[in-house]
Amino acid sequence: MGSLFPDIPVPQESVPAVDTDLTTRHAALLAKVRKRKAQVSAFEQFLANETTWLSAPASTRFHLCQPGGLLIHSIGVAETLLKLRAALYPQLSEESCVIVALYHDVGKVGLPGQPYYIENSNEWMREKKGVQYMVNPGLVHLDIPTRSLYLISKYIDLTPEEVQAIRYHDGQYVEGNRDVAHRERPLTLLLQYADNWTASVLE
Repeated sequence: MGSLFPDIPVPQESVPAVDTDLTTRHAALLAKVRKRKAQVSAFEQFLANETTWLSAPASTRFHLCQPGGLLIHSIGVAETLLKLRAALYPQLSEESCVIVALYHDVGKVGLPGQPYYIENSNEWMREKKGVQYMVNPGLVHLDIPTRSLYLISKYIDLTPEEVQAIRYHDGQYVEGNRDVAHRERPLTLLLQYADNWTASVLE
């Protein structure tokens, strides 16, 4: 199987089975990134080769709690955000939409050699409660948006609007996000809804 990412060589053994449709959808999203193509390509290479980006689940027990679930979710959110942009606020940059949506949850990969999610060794919890994964207790605690920004900022130059969108993508469901209430930029609002719609309705 070839690389998931255009122009990025990925060792065969590091790539899990991914259906052709998902590969095509991902490539179509990355093709919308033009001004920061080199930065995003470098970040994708880092993610594919040094983290669990291709294999991480999206959650411990809820939406897309399966190998590769994070990538599936991220692609879905990006596609939903682009639809919202087209319908509600087409002046937003497609490139911006792709970057914030694809990487809003990238903190769920953890760090190189330190995955965020690890398999739950408690058989009773897996079978009775459906908790297939647990958060790695060995990681330094950071909330997911903060870890996402930590990883992204090493490779991609983000605008303040993009930083806000990623940092506050969970919206007012999170207590700590109240300081941005009613001060969200359009990109933030649309990402919040795209993420929620994708996870709660489509998945």
